[in-house]
Amino acid sequence: MEKLLDYLRTTYPSHIEDTQLIHGEGVVWAELSHLPSLLEFLRDNTHCLFTQLIDIAGVDYPQRPKRFEVVYQLLSLKRNMRLRVKVATDDATPVPSAVGVYSAAGWFEREVWDMYGVLFSGNPDLRRILTDYGFDGHPQRKDFPLTGYVELRYDVEQKRVVYEPVKLNQAYRSFDFLSPWEGSPAYVLPGDEKKSG
Repeated sequence: MEKLLDYLRTTYPSHIEDTQLIHGEGVVWAELSHLPSLLEFLRDNTHCLFTQLIDIAGVDYPQRPKRFEVVYQLLSLKRNMRLRVKVATDDATPVPSAVGVYSAAGWFEREVWDMYGVLFSGNPDLRRILTDYGFDGHPQRKDFPLTGYVELRYDVEQKRVVYEPVKLNQAYRSFDFLSPWEGSPAYVLPGDEKKSG
């Protein structure tokens, strides 16, 4: 893997910002504007042959100016190697789509956009894939509330799904911290009685 990273640094210095070897796995930080040509090089070059795109994932670091990392997992069956390609972007800067290089990238990019709000320029079908079409926000962002903004339920009287703002009514709960199950003493199951010491 070290030889491959050295080869990439010397062959494509304008397209690569940095390379790392982490626990024996190669990581390449790509220049955002050169991402498609770098992915095409990694796919077609005889030293690389990363012909399979395994996954595209998003990572959110809200404290950074470029808060999102988009991570491409590549596999070379001929070389028996995996390579991770990363790019950093912010809320407004779109990432060039990899659909022209790997056809599987379309669905992965839709997922990253749906979960994180990262835009992909050139993706022919960038719409929600895991959340509802009327969903507000992107649920994997660190600033997205854990409860969400709306809840949906089926209303029997109206015979349809109803969207309502989230109401957090937290009832008082009495925990029995001596029990490994933290259950209430009112709900003792047979055989779960505590022995007095």
